[in-house]
Amino acid sequence: MEPDVCSAKGCREPAEWQLLWNNPKIHTPDRRKTWLACAGHRESLETFLGARGFLKETVPHR
Repeated sequence: MEPDVCSAKGCREPAEWQLLWNNPKIHTPDRRKTWLACAGHRESLETFLGARGFLKETVPHR
């Protein structure tokens, strides 16, 4: 089985983090979507989601 990979465009590195988010305009408050991030893309993906007010939580990927 292949490891889960980072959600950053073009990245194939193994995922180390889950960025839990939702878009309040289209999702209910309890809904959580997930982007996966490698160590190198965690900050940029958090910044992208955070700037839009979508990021709810970042947790280790198991």
